[in-house]
Amino acid sequence: MENSLLSMVTFGPLIGAIIMMVLLRGGDEAADRNAKWFALITTTITFLISLFILFQFDPADTGFQMVEEAEWLLGLQYKMGVDGISVLFVLLTTFIMPLVIAASWDVTTRVKEYMIAFLVLETLMLGVFMALDLVLFYLFFEASLIPMFLIIGIWGGANRIYASFKFFLYTFLGSVLMLVAMVAMFSDAGTTDIEALLQHNFGSEDFSLLGVQIVGGFQTLLFLAFFASFAVKMPMWPVHTWLPDAHVQAPTAGSVVLAAILLKMGGYGFLRFSLPMFPVGSEVMAPLVFTLSVIAIIYTSLVALVQEDMKKLIAYSSVAHMGFVTMGIFAANQQGIDGAIFQMISHGFISGALFLCVGVIYDRMHTREIDAYGGLVNRMPAYALIFMLFTMANVGLPGTSGFVGEFLTLMGVFQVNTWVAAGAATGVILSAGYALWLYRRVVMGDLIKESLKTITDMTRREKAIFAPLVVMTIWMGVYPAPILDRIGPSVTALVSQYDTRVAQAALERKNQVAEMAPTEGTDH
Repeated sequence: MENSLLSMVTFGPLIGAIIMMVLLRGGDEAADRNAKWFALITTTITFLISLFILFQFDPADTGFQMVEEAEWLLGLQYKMGVDGISVLFVLLTTFIMPLVIAASWDVTTRVKEYMIAFLVLETLMLGVFMALDLVLFYLFFEASLIPMFLIIGIWGGANRIYASFKFFLYTFLGSVLMLVAMVAMFSDAGTTDIEALLQHNFGSEDFSLLGVQIVGGFQTLLFLAFFASFAVKMPMWPVHTWLPDAHVQAPTAGSVVLAAILLKMGGYGFLRFSLPMFPVGSEVMAPLVFTLSVIAIIYTSLVALVQEDMKKLIAYSSVAHMGFVTMGIFAANQQGIDGAIFQMISHGFISGALFLCVGVIYDRMHTREIDAYGGLVNRMPAYALIFMLFTMANVGLPGTSGFVGEFLTLMGVFQVNTWVAAGAATGVILSAGYALWLYRRVVMGDLIKESLKTITDMTRREKAIFAPLVVMTIWMGVYPAPILDRIGPSVTALVSQYDTRVAQAALERKNQVAEMAPTEGTDH
């Protein structure tokens, strides 16, 4: 491999975790402090190296760039690369992880193991976004469950065991069908190379299975198998119930990673596999996806309105925002997909910041109950300002990144189905309802609770963690062009390929019907 930049970025955190495991002792205060600093330095170096990916990336090239290939174990292929769809997810991951480590400075239980779990998790998440081989992708995709399972199960809240097993079982069982589909794809195409599979035409002829007419044929079955995995990962309604439990029980840093990066694997999977490889199946199932997306946006927004736990409210908010993402992806046009990718990147910053906001006051009061707070603006003006910014961004206020993503997805969907767009637009109103209600209850009003009268404002470390998130949220909202320019050409190529294949399949189906018609007439 002449260029090993992607492998350096991907496996840098894993190497750091191995060094920490072997060389750093754990147990006392000095050792714990060393583990925190080592993890912070490792993730920061990884982020700085990942910037070279961005510098070398050519947005005009719609293919995969910086490709690395090598023979792997048992003759399997190791292949990594990035394109306009994946490169920003790589940068999002490396950007968030140092902030996650810095936010974990108050952790005191098994600190060394905690840091190792996050470093391993970073490697696995980066591998998902760079893998260009089915087997490699599946290994990274599934292995990422293990460190998060441990993070929730060991360092989580009182009900952490239940939440960690629910998280693991939901996401793992959804991926079993994807594995079956991958075997079927290899049998049909003779390769596990994702680049080659993107050019392969899987069968789309209708057939009957157990008396049921399968419109879109083999492609629809493959789509449904992948959908089972990615829909749980997003998560989409009604397979979203693991997310609120996981968020509530996870430590603050775990919630940030879960919301900012892990959920995006599902959306990335739709863009990497479902649309380009199974375009006919995607078109056939698009009405189902639109229906589930609108239900998710409206239903989970209403559920968020009645929550008493801050983390659970923000978790349901994430499900609603991911509804916009799935809607935009399956609009299958430039604005819809641009908006979906932009929304995922934006949501990474905004939702991560909101969970950090909850963590700031949880570290002080050790409760997430909304009723336990009120009037924090009187004691925590800096916190109130930052919480307000990200609340407004979550609502989709113009001038923040949340507005650009939602606006583009609604534009894309409106071109396909006005009723779906209208239904989704109600989610914008509902999001303002639950977000402002939360802010009003926690921050505004008089400071009447005795327990809050000695609460302190944000420390310099906490402000430093939020500073880059504030900058990115406002910068992307005011000047989204650098993001859209990098994803635009790859999305254009994806949409063009999708439209061509769907039109070709429709023409073939029409010709088949035309050929059958005279024969049927003669028999009659």
